[in-house]
Amino acid sequence: QVHLVESGGGLVQPGGLLRLSCVASGNIFSVNEMGWYRQDPGKVRELVARITGGGTAFYADSVRGRFTISRDDAKNTVSLQMASLKPDDTSVYYCNAQTGAGRGRLNYWGQGTQVTVSS
Repeated sequence: QVHLVESGGGLVQPGGLLRLSCVASGNIFSVNEMGWYRQDPGKVRELVARITGGGTAFYADSVRGRFTISRDDAKNTVSLQMASLKPDDTSVYYCNAQTGAGRGRLNYWGQGTQVTVSS
């Protein structure tokens, strides 16, 4: 089991900055990829960014160039630095951790943190 706790959400004006953090605990040695997803009411949860154990990052087209994902394995954290925020970025953001591979892959989720971009 992996337990994830997010922090850092809130209200920010368009064009502003916000940083989300996620701390992992439990069976952290089994974690490979970590990432951030977001979900609006009635919609499918979508990938925002993910980062491999080797530090390779992948981004959704909608956030590439504005968001930066990073991980600190010594502190068991993954962070999402968000810049040039837009109202369309308003959503609930979820931290994700993956263990295993192939048919043995498991996904763990945090409780979610609300990000609201509004003037």
